[in-house]
Amino acid sequence: MKIAVYGQKLCKKNIPYFNQFIGYASSHSIEIHIEKSFFHILSSFEEFKNLDFPVFSHYKELITQDFSLMFTFGGDGTILSAITLIRDSGIPIVGVNTGNLGFLATFNKEVFVKKIDQIFNRKLHIMPRSLLSLDTSITGHHNKFFNFALNEIVILRKEMVSMITIDAYIDNEFLTSYWADGLIISTPTGSTGYSLSCGGPIIGPENKNFVLTPISPHNLFSRPLIISDHQKVYLKIHSRVKSYSLSMDTRLTSLNQENELYIQKAPFYIYLLQEGKNTYYKTLREKLLWGIDQRN
Repeated sequence: MKIAVYGQKLCKKNIPYFNQFIGYASSHSIEIHIEKSFFHILSSFEEFKNLDFPVFSHYKELITQDFSLMFTFGGDGTILSAITLIRDSGIPIVGVNTGNLGFLATFNKEVFVKKIDQIFNRKLHIMPRSLLSLDTSITGHHNKFFNFALNEIVILRKEMVSMITIDAYIDNEFLTSYWADGLIISTPTGSTGYSLSCGGPIIGPENKNFVLTPISPHNLFSRPLIISDHQKVYLKIHSRVKSYSLSMDTRLTSLNQENELYIQKAPFYIYLLQEGKNTYYKTLREKLLWGIDQRN
């Protein structure tokens, strides 16, 4: 078996867990490949100075080799960054949560060590997650960055002094003009992210929907809208300044307001390894403190 390992940082307190992971893989003849930047981070610790594993740094290096799993060490942001490497390769992600909040990185580090044998033997559940894809009206703009998003695509005003107007069309039918600070187009996965903080609904990952959530709308009757993920969204942006900000998960860019956006479901899925089908609702209860009396 061959596995990929990715992370953006490692705290000293998490070294014992990572050490157990490396030890297990090595003792079971599992071939480990570590992302280049993460390898340099690991090498800065005395415990990993003598690491001698192959490294990778690009999507093409993953698709040309037969990887069974990718392990990410961090939080949800680490997984969102990792998908720019995985893309449409179909490699399942094992998200080990070494931070605090984790809706995607569902394996707590202590649980991960206990479940490691089941993980490597693929005895757990693989959950497909849908993505959004983006095209722009001006050729070349969407090629400057990875144009898929697992959580959300966000249009934001460039300056803080005035709102922007976003004309929204669903399957070529005019929907409305949002007068707001911005607009979030979210997947079910991203419904617990930025969209939730702006009043959007929580949607289970197995649902085939997207959500349009306005950010601080001027019209108080503008509310989040759930649409089918088979529908296409077309956006025209009007602003007092020449450009607006576009965010795709953790990646941010700037576009001219003449640049219109075409958003639809991506032609591939990202696969996350979980303990079971109901892990998502267990995570919601724990992360959102549902059922816990907080009056004291």
